[in-house]
Amino acid sequence: MANHLSDQQFLRYSAQIMLPEIGECGQLKLANAKVLLVGLGGLGNPVAAYLAAAGVGYLYLVDDDEVELSNLQRQVLYRPAQLKQAKAQAAAAQLSQQNPLITLSPIQQRFSLDSDAYRLVADVNLVIDCSDNMATRQLINQACVRYKTALIVGAAIGFDGQLISFDANQLESACYHCLYPFSDTEGPQNCAALGILGPVVGTIGSLQALEAIKYLAGLEMGSFNRLLRFDGKTLQSQHLAVSKNSECVVCGQQRENTNEINH
Repeated sequence: MANHLSDQQFLRYSAQIMLPEIGECGQLKLANAKVLLVGLGGLGNPVAAYLAAAGVGYLYLVDDDEVELSNLQRQVLYRPAQLKQAKAQAAAAQLSQQNPLITLSPIQQRFSLDSDAYRLVADVNLVIDCSDNMATRQLINQACVRYKTALIVGAAIGFDGQLISFDANQLESACYHCLYPFSDTEGPQNCAALGILGPVVGTIGSLQALEAIKYLAGLEMGSFNRLLRFDGKTLQSQHLAVSKNSECVVCGQQRENTNEINH
């Protein structure tokens, strides 16, 4: 773990170091931070790009998919020459050119109970959920509650986007299951099934990156236990407070009594 910034880091990150809320101390926190990013699609692309550019020291990039032609409409990291390449590898290749001062670890696998990515949740400072299906979001949430790792969740469909964050280290924190109790009977709710405009995922992904930088630098997050709903048609946003559900089977009293977490 570094205890000082290099001259090159000072120069590269000078614009954000000048901010009194960040400064040298905050930039050093970013340089030493470890972030697990799950999903390298329309949300994950801007998140990864902005965190890499900001100097977050260790980025674990998780995705089991390959780059397809239809992805290029919104997944701005990728190039036509990278079609059929693994997204994790393709994103890492682009980001390493953008910023060679950080460490990138591509993980080409689906987030699951027996995956390396699941175990990494215990070793990182923050998890950012950019996945595109409810089952994966619920599993990521369970892992973050189990290992008490902060979580930022983004989602977008059509013209609409959502953002919220949780921190299981804080007793008053809700979790994603408190907000959306899982139902495996739900139909597909993703971009492939319902469509999406690129700038909508770009907006939500940028906000996820902003909240991540604030959290890692020790600043207060505006999305903690607070759901942001964004309407891309009207540019209006709505904020809804989310309370911890004491009966939640993931984070509530019922889970504490039974010591169960989806095993």
